[in-house]
Amino acid sequence: MKGMKRVPTDGEPIAWKSPFAVLKDVALPPAPARETVDQPPTVQATPAKNRGRVDIIRQTAHRGGKTVTVITGFAGISQAEKEQLAKEMQKACGVGGTVKEGRIEIQGDRREDVARILTKAGFRPVFAGG
Repeated sequence: MKGMKRVPTDGEPIAWKSPFAVLKDVALPPAPARETVDQPPTVQATPAKNRGRVDIIRQTAHRGGKTVTVITGFAGISQAEKEQLAKEMQKACGVGGTVKEGRIEIQGDRREDVARILTKAGFRPVFAGG
């Protein structure tokens, strides 16, 4: 290979010129003071007292024997809020899930974890069915 220099293997230091060596002698201005950026307002610091009852059901029917935790009975919340709740539940439980036909489905029997999250969000979870 033409133009390539050999690296010494006898233990001598390698002659290398740093491309940043010229910056050592340059006087840089001091860094500007950091400004605090206004944080966006939080959604809700304290959850609503009672956002209504929701039913938590464990189902296995028509799912190839797999267990699914289904949360139904949401009243007065948007599809986007249901999706946000489902995402939080999936993350906390470490499983997958979806929002279908106004209900949240979480893979596996995660009723206790889901109830804790719903209580924190201001709902009153009730274990229904099997």
